[in-house]
Amino acid sequence: MAQTTETTWERWLQRFTDTVAYVTLLASSVLAVLANRQGGEELFITLLIAALAALWTYLLYERTPKPRPAQRLRMAVFFVGLLAFATVLMLREPRFFVFAISGFFYASVLRPLPLAILGVFLTSFLINTVLGGVPTSADGWTFYLSIIVLQTVVIGGGTVIGEKVSEQNQERKEALARLEVALEENATLHRQLVERARETGVLDERQRMAREIHDTIAHGLTGVVTQLEAAQQAGDQADKRNRHIENAARLARESLVEARRSLEAARPEVLESSTLPEALQSVARSWSAIHEIPVEVITTGEAVVLHPEIESALLRTAQEALENVGKHANATRVGVTLSFMGDVVALDVRDDGVGFEVSEGRVRSSSGFGLTAMRQRVSRVAGTLAIESEPGGGTAVSARVPAIGVPAP
Repeated sequence: MAQTTETTWERWLQRFTDTVAYVTLLASSVLAVLANRQGGEELFITLLIAALAALWTYLLYERTPKPRPAQRLRMAVFFVGLLAFATVLMLREPRFFVFAISGFFYASVLRPLPLAILGVFLTSFLINTVLGGVPTSADGWTFYLSIIVLQTVVIGGGTVIGEKVSEQNQERKEALARLEVALEENATLHRQLVERARETGVLDERQRMAREIHDTIAHGLTGVVTQLEAAQQAGDQADKRNRHIENAARLARESLVEARRSLEAARPEVLESSTLPEALQSVARSWSAIHEIPVEVITTGEAVVLHPEIESALLRTAQEALENVGKHANATRVGVTLSFMGDVVALDVRDDGVGFEVSEGRVRSSSGFGLTAMRQRVSRVAGTLAIESEPGGGTAVSARVPAIGVPAP
């Protein structure tokens, strides 16, 4: 529920209403004592009745929980008792009309509003009747009724208007409170979104670095180790040993360059100076020279320059697929096909190796980070990755990505 606050004027008016009965009782009692129209015993009884009126106000009004207008029956009983005390006191000492005037203020807490207007009328009627008596002439009746009607209309109308204004102010304050809550909720949501975006960005960057490390440093180091082991096994064959050492050195240099570019989030170096088909040819030649397995690269369709991220994803997918062939397939030949098919570009890497039993659970849980990295790369550019294989029947890795061209400068 919205929390509202009272204005300074509303607090002052509430404080005045809470104390008006005590103030007017005190003033009337002082005037009665100063006038000393009654004897000592009569004056004492009058002051005792005034004390009872103050106690009545304390018990039935001041002790009533707020908002007091909501306590309709209790406020009605209090108001009737207040008028009764005022009438008795005015009959004993007319100067207590000052206390009776407080009835105009306490009538404002009566609900529904027609009852508040009735309370103003009764207060005016009692004050004018007790002080002036019942008129005995036409002019007296005119003056008597005019005063009562005028006081009822002015004071009662003011009560109604004040209540409506108070309701509107309360509605405005509640609306402002709801707005403040909504703004705070929006600010909290914004902070949460920023934090989640930051966490997502950190996670994406970690995944990107993991893919880049796997595709560059890990592959490069694996190749270096393989070439050095082959050089050790070459024995006295100097040419073969030197070729493996040169391959290891070249792989180390290329891996170092690619590692630096990965840290800078740059595209693969081979794509900086070559088209995607040419880059695939270069990667295939380098891989074939190291693994001594022939690779045939074919491009079909009308080649177009693709978005850098799409070209990088396809090139890295081809590199990973070739690395998997070199590690696991025991193949004798490999084919790489790049197909431009209008709004789709397809990359297929096939080998005639030992193959394996393809199952969704195995592919997702047992094939290592390589396939996971390929899937992530392809999915980041709104593509799909499919793997087909069977024992003894080789393996085919197929990537399909949208043919999104280079953005306009």
